Amino acid sequence: MYNKKISIVVSSMIFGLMTLHAETSDLGTIQVESTTIDDKIESKKNEPSSVATVSGEKVEESKAENIQKILQAIPGVTTEIQSGDSLKIHIRGVENQRFMGEKPGVAIVIDGVPVFERTGRVNIDLDNIESIKVIKGGASYLFGDDALSGAVIITTKKGAQNAGGKFEIESGSYGYNKYLAKYGVSKDNYNAYLQASKREKEGFYEDSEYKTDYINGKIQYYVDDTSDVTAGFEYSDRKKNSHGTVTGETEAEINPESVWTEGNDGVRDYSAMYDVKLLKMFATYAKNFDENKNLLVNVYQYGDDTNFYSAYAKYDGDHNPVTDPSFKPNYNEYEQIQRGIKSEFRDAFEKSAYMVGVDLRKNEYDNKTSYAVDWATYNYRTRTWTNYEAGTVTGDSTTDESVYAIYGEYKYALTPTWTLTTNLRYDKIELDYLDYLNVLSLDKSFNQYSYRAGLNKQLNDHTTFYTSFSTGFRAPSIEQLFYGDIDPTGGTDSNPNLKPEESKGVDIGVRGTSAVWGKNFSYEAGLFRIERDDYIMSSSGQYASEDEINSQFQNIGGMRSQGLELALYSDISETLSCNVAYTYTDAVFTKYDNFNLLLGNPWGVYEIEHYNLKDNEVPRVPKHHLNFAMNYKFNDKLTLSPEIDAISPYYADELNWIQIPGHAVANLNIAYDTKINGLDTSIYARVDNFFDKEYYNTARSFQDSDADGDYDREDMSIVVNEGRIFTFGVQVKF
Repeated sequence: MYNKKISIVVSSMIFGLMTLHAETSDLGTIQVESTTIDDKIESKKNEPSSVATVSGEKVEESKAENIQKILQAIPGVTTEIQSGDSLKIHIRGVENQRFMGEKPGVAIVIDGVPVFERTGRVNIDLDNIESIKVIKGGASYLFGDDALSGAVIITTKKGAQNAGGKFEIESGSYGYNKYLAKYGVSKDNYNAYLQASKREKEGFYEDSEYKTDYINGKIQYYVDDTSDVTAGFEYSDRKKNSHGTVTGETEAEINPESVWTEGNDGVRDYSAMYDVKLLKMFATYAKNFDENKNLLVNVYQYGDDTNFYSAYAKYDGDHNPVTDPSFKPNYNEYEQIQRGIKSEFRDAFEKSAYMVGVDLRKNEYDNKTSYAVDWATYNYRTRTWTNYEAGTVTGDSTTDESVYAIYGEYKYALTPTWTLTTNLRYDKIELDYLDYLNVLSLDKSFNQYSYRAGLNKQLNDHTTFYTSFSTGFRAPSIEQLFYGDIDPTGGTDSNPNLKPEESKGVDIGVRGTSAVWGKNFSYEAGLFRIERDDYIMSSSGQYASEDEINSQFQNIGGMRSQGLELALYSDISETLSCNVAYTYTDAVFTKYDNFNLLLGNPWGVYEIEHYNLKDNEVPRVPKHHLNFAMNYKFNDKLTLSPEIDAISPYYADELNWIQIPGHAVANLNIAYDTKINGLDTSIYARVDNFFDKEYYNTARSFQDSDADGDYDREDMSIVVNEGRIFTFGVQVKF
């Protein structure tokens, strides 16, 4: 009933505006603004999908430790952060039910380079951002695989504004420090800069420290008056221990700063001690043939070298009990190289415009696992020991992925006020797998079409109505297709007939600018709906297993997410502005008939209860999310920026048995800009969680983790919020 009321109210508002403001308008020259390479056009005038853009200036002003503080001000976007500066980005509730390293269902593109880290998370240098653009709804029509619910496109800094030097230093709670140095030059025919930075933190949790070193640079060379070449690189070296997860709610209340419970049985962090090295290199050629015709060509390579330790060892090589949680037997070496070339050509006419693009990728994923220590396991059923020696290689494989894609967009002015937009993309994906240990070779290919169709109605010079239907997809992985062949003892059969997961999304809304009582404001209001089909998971249940051999990965699940998004920005006065973002999300499972709840000790006495979770709410998706931020210039030097971010209660589990309370958090930024010895100097402070609110960053649960025979709040994995955080910094430009 509540959903229907919202739909009726917003639909009435949308069509009321259409009637109220209907007047003759001129669309001007139709342009194709969509691109996967380089966002040079920020206009959303004829964009039929819901799009949000954040400027690099806003990012820099935020002084945030991670990108969560930026994205929380965009309706429909949520993030899962555990500690440090790495996180998963979710759009409209898609993939909030997953948390063990899977792809996020959101395409992340930085300077035209598709970015997917082995951990399923993304690490972004906040000190090198020109703009962030978020496209919501299925976006595979532009970006291909894994754009189930949208895309986040980041463009790093370039241009004459980077000329000169900058030093910056920050210090904050729990041993947080940041150091940054940058220098840039700008000449008549080129501009360039080089930047280096370091972030480090001891952390609130035991063993949750991290260190991140960045070095990046870019050069833009103007070949002539109509063409330029931009080349850049970014190298990051990240070291991070555990996730800071606490065992159960009692442990969170007793000792929220501790990751580990007594002994080793309660260890919640299966993986730890990450060493991640990332190297991104790219070059883009841009040519403007005339005012409406241009060509873009982008080549790139993205490397991810990730090493970490995982699993638990209860006994060492001498059969002695292990109480040190850092004694982890598995050493994992993951290296992946993503290479590609993309090209887009666009042209525009009086009533129509088009863009055609080619996307060619050659990716390689190398996986190697070995035993890091001598250790042993004891089988309570057979009462026998199995010994393992350090250095023994347990897995060594390579997956080659080739992508051949062509895509395009066509815009046509149906009338002086109506514009039609259509997109189509075809992907051919080839997967080749080689297992060096078992001399096993496997291959699979997919042919996938993605599309979008949308309409814009220019109601007047300031208001636009938009609506679109779009699709997204994600192809199965080699492990999902051939698990039984890869690991014959794993109890899971192969299923090479898996289909790609698909999403279908609808957007309808209005956006525009207006003036009320002499105050200027811009806004966007819309309804959305995403249907996700052919969801892939094990026939024995997500993250669960049964004591049987015939389980396999199947296209077995589905979910639906629908709701309302509102965004408002207003210049109340010359010294005061505000932003409001609100999201209502109703995310439920449309098919989930094989959930298995394990109760008891999986190595001893246990039982499995079966549930059909159709119509259950998707976990970790709050129905309501409100973000309110203000920017007040007290005088020419002092700026105050308070913010409130609030979410409603959500479930920690698919069963919807464990509900986590909602919370509201207040943050505050203070910046004082002045000149010291002729140098532009900014002295700033940020306070996160100003009132020291106690809440959980992340809460998740799926089985009787403490093996006590009951499934309750003590079985959760919880990341406790750090509480009030202070950050102080000084920035000097010359």
